[in-house]
Amino acid sequence: MVVVGFAPNEYLKVKLLILYALSGDLQTAGILFRCLQCRDLIPWNAMISGYVQKGLEQDGLYIYYDMRQNRIVPDQYTFASVFRACSALASLEHGMKAHAVMIKCHIKPNIIVDSALVDMYFKCSSLSDGHKLFDQLSTRNVVTWTSLMSGYGYHGKVSEVLKCFDKMKEEGCRPNPVTFLVVLTACNHGGLVDKGWEHFNSMKRDYGIEPEGQHYAAMVDTLGRSGRLQEAYEFVMKSPCKEHAPVWGSLLGACRIHGNVKLLELAATKFLELDPTNGGNYVVFANGYASCGFLDAASKVRRRMENAGVKKDPGYSQIELQGEVHRFMKDDTSHRFSGKIYKKVHEMTSFFMDANYNPDDLDAIDASCHV
Repeated sequence: MVVVGFAPNEYLKVKLLILYALSGDLQTAGILFRCLQCRDLIPWNAMISGYVQKGLEQDGLYIYYDMRQNRIVPDQYTFASVFRACSALASLEHGMKAHAVMIKCHIKPNIIVDSALVDMYFKCSSLSDGHKLFDQLSTRNVVTWTSLMSGYGYHGKVSEVLKCFDKMKEEGCRPNPVTFLVVLTACNHGGLVDKGWEHFNSMKRDYGIEPEGQHYAAMVDTLGRSGRLQEAYEFVMKSPCKEHAPVWGSLLGACRIHGNVKLLELAATKFLELDPTNGGNYVVFANGYASCGFLDAASKVRRRMENAGVKKDPGYSQIELQGEVHRFMKDDTSHRFSGKIYKKVHEMTSFFMDANYNPDDLDAIDASCHV
């Protein structure tokens, strides 16, 4: 289009913006957005969705608030993206504000928005509000049920997940592959091996659903965590998903936990062969050697990782305070209050390492924790 000298009109600019935003090229999308003479709801939604999908949830919320300041009335697509952003940030305050705006805008019930809203309350640790909202839904289907079960599973409420699954089936709602993944993950976290097998076998037998790689990985993890490593390995070898990296990743993690070096090496070799650019794989492999006392082997794995130019994305913690999300990484000093934060952490560490501390002295620490 550029080569032939065609000048796009506003409609075509919006279409191009949507293409670039949803493809992850937010810089080009931003240029097109700023070139628009009339910015209605559609380009705003595209920009919000683009940032949220790329994991830049905080920026997505900033664009949402900018849109509101420009007096643009949001729709169901806006709220679906905003609730996903709030879920990822565990930002209950922003989520509740957006929920209030949605009510004022008289948005009609929508399965996608409703499931995103239920998920947001659970991810923000407001379980009672999430379940209350689910009970008020005029329409329930497998998407909303799965959001509810996923929310309970997120907090380790295994029994609640299984109860909801049974109730969903009683109401005549047919589970889908995602539903079964949530159930199998819950069985994994609860150490319910027999229950996991029951649901795994039920997929194809009762519902005609062919288990996929993630389902096999969940079962391998369940068997591995319970110490049944050989059974897990044989299950992998008999499965049609031997070329699915996460299956070997589940076995690798279990071998590290139980210190089975022979299977650890076998699983790691296959895992790195299938997914050589994932830094987390190398770290798990090295940590597995280290936990078994093979420090030289662990060092070799880390050097192999460095030589391959593979890096692991750093982990982080975050907390919301007065509407602002604060993110911290290991040895992070970028926060404007980092000096005070580290000082307070050292004070608390020293305090709790004192075996003769008095619990009543916690009031003194609590009174000074204002950072």
